[in-house]
Amino acid sequence: MLYNIILVAIGGAIGSVCRYLVSGMNVASFPWGTFVVNVLGSLIIGLAVGLVNRGIASPEMKLLLVTGFCGGFTTFSTFANESLGFVKTGDVLMAALYAGVSVAIGIMAVWLGLLLSGTAK
Repeated sequence: MLYNIILVAIGGAIGSVCRYLVSGMNVASFPWGTFVVNVLGSLIIGLAVGLVNRGIASPEMKLLLVTGFCGGFTTFSTFANESLGFVKTGDVLMAALYAGVSVAIGIMAVWLGLLLSGTAK
């Protein structure tokens, strides 16, 4: 159990630092950093889960990458807050566009990760 906690903690620390490094990409009044993090996180989750499902990666690798790294790296709460920010400023169209595109591309990125891992159906 302690080993699993350490794996999650290491992955989370690395994911959080990577998130910080990408967060500076917010330009042109659009939260590109959050968008990129959520899409990359979705891709990594799909790839990691697929590799574990195929037996190529271990369940411990899933803890490190999915629970740890992606838990620290992805930013759904920030995404929700930024979406609400658009609504609060009256830019409901941008809120809907941002939320819709983020969810759609995130789902496609998970599928691509599964495809790359050889487990997409």
